[in-house]
Amino acid sequence: MAEGVVSLTPQEAVIYLMVLTSASDGAIKDEELRTIGRVVRSFPLFSEDDEQNLVKVAEACGALMSSDGGLHKVLEAAAKALPSHLCETAYAAAVDVVTADENLDVTEIRVLELIRDVLKIEDEGAQAIEHAARARHMTVNGTA
Repeated sequence: MAEGVVSLTPQEAVIYLMVLTSASDGAIKDEELRTIGRVVRSFPLFSEDDEQNLVKVAEACGALMSSDGGLHKVLEAAAKALPSHLCETAYAAAVDVVTADENLDVTEIRVLELIRDVLKIEDEGAQAIEHAARARHMTVNGTA
């Protein structure tokens, strides 16, 4: 499978992981799309060029995901593209997207586990990232 791995920049890898987590429950929701845009606009990793190319990169990810073995191709390409110091950043972006709609299902949890495994995120780091994401999405009513 290694000969067929798509070559991504670290920025594209993070976008691919966000799109993958968003689509994992079968639908990309508006809240998730807004979160992907917010992440690309606000994380220091990204530039204005990344924001302008977001739709093109997301579409390329969708095409790869719909290919045979697409989930694993996306995971493998992202892991290959990300230097170790950006793995927690990528996981944080994916967690932000999956928690944006305030509804975490089993498929989304499983995809996060796969991302955590492929990026070699330690349990303590993953728990801290997930806790911070819940805190960021908390509302006045006390729901996340």
